[in-house]
Amino acid sequence: MAAPCNAEEAKSSKLEFALDVAFPSAREASIACQSLSPDREPRRGGATKELRAAGSTLSVRWTAEEARILRVSVGSFLDHLALVLETMIEFGPPVAQ
Repeated sequence: MAAPCNAEEAKSSKLEFALDVAFPSAREASIACQSLSPDREPRRGGATKELRAAGSTLSVRWTAEEARILRVSVGSFLDHLALVLETMIEFGPPVAQ
């Protein structure tokens, strides 16, 4: 992302980050999406996060006004994602319903 040219543009610009995570199946992507779906954000002006499972891919998109807030939100999400993946590996593939 290119840096804004002036201070006025810097104030109005938002930072965005997107991540796609491939899972072995659509069911596992759906389980991960449900496990990682955020609760309502407690404060205004922080990062917003959108999760979506499409087929076997989990897509996540963040928007924030400050790089620090975006970095913390993405880092926290990646920690939780690692835990979800470790749990899925430990318990094996989900049982079909």
